[in-house]
Amino acid sequence: MLTAEQIVAAQKANIETIFGLTQKAFEGVEKLVDLNVQATKAAMSESANNAQAMLSVKDAQELLTLQAALMQPLAEKTVAYSRHLYDIASGTSAEFTKAAEAQSADAQKKFMAVVDNAAKNAPAGSETAVTMMKSAVSAANNAMESVQKAVKQATEMAESNFNTVTSQATSAVKASAKKR
Repeated sequence: MLTAEQIVAAQKANIETIFGLTQKAFEGVEKLVDLNVQATKAAMSESANNAQAMLSVKDAQELLTLQAALMQPLAEKTVAYSRHLYDIASGTSAEFTKAAEAQSADAQKKFMAVVDNAAKNAPAGSETAVTMMKSAVSAANNAMESVQKAVKQATEMAESNFNTVTSQATSAVKASAKKR
């Protein structure tokens, strides 16, 4: 049986985890706000510079050349912004995943301790029921580990695909700019 101290300790650990995750979420939002402020400042400055450059154009050919020259850095900055955004999101997500896995492992340990304690105090002849309970818990733990592995693999694959698409987009923009 769980004691009052164990329940209080579990509640305290849960509250600490919630506050820790809340802190990580705020840090992620703070990074996102900072990224957007920097991107906005840079965009405003570049817009002013580009407008000045457009006003100094003397003919249509020079305008086309200027436009082509402006497109590549814009595409590269968009890719860089997307990369930063992805890094912030994946970093924050990783913190939540790590905390969830730690909580899950701790809960599994505590539950197994309760099962073991119950098994010690179980009446004679209940060994089969205790064995079945432990087997069910073990199967559930294995299933959870399989799901966590699948999620990690899917995340790694998504990141790999994101990197590939980003690289291809950057290459396509550079190739397009060279043709002009």
